[in-house]
Amino acid sequence: MAREKKSLFGWLTGGADADNDYSFDDLEAGSGALPTRGRAAAEKHPASMPDPIEEPIDGELSVDVYQTPSHIVVKAMIAGVRPEDLDVTITRDMVTIRGKREQHTEGSAGDFFFQELYWGSFSRTIVLPQEVEVEEAEAVEKHGLLIIRLPKLDKGRQAKLKVKSS
Repeated sequence: MAREKKSLFGWLTGGADADNDYSFDDLEAGSGALPTRGRAAAEKHPASMPDPIEEPIDGELSVDVYQTPSHIVVKAMIAGVRPEDLDVTITRDMVTIRGKREQHTEGSAGDFFFQELYWGSFSRTIVLPQEVEVEEAEAVEKHGLLIIRLPKLDKGRQAKLKVKSS
């Protein structure tokens, strides 16, 4: 009696065969074959797989975002970043912070006991919970802490226009 190959999914879960095109035996044999669905996806979109050597990935900046009655405040630790290496872009509903932290070390890689600090490019885009007045925004750096104060847009504010006669 011929024994039917169990799929990888079925072998892992002990359940019914989910994909008969790819079995554990194929993995052990080192065939390296992709499942039919995966092979088709890779052929359609060969560039969809990121190449870490060609495109460096920015680190993500940690932030605190909170509100006061009149402002939305964004705080981020940017210690070690020169002001000329920092770019803050603001729209009515979004803030993007980009920067670069240069590594200056004394010693070689073998001299370190721990190496946990992030060096290189970083960025963070924050979608704001409310629209802000872009022209009145302020950014201040103090002791490595960036504080961005964004005045909330007051949609209920009214202004009287004086009608001129010509």
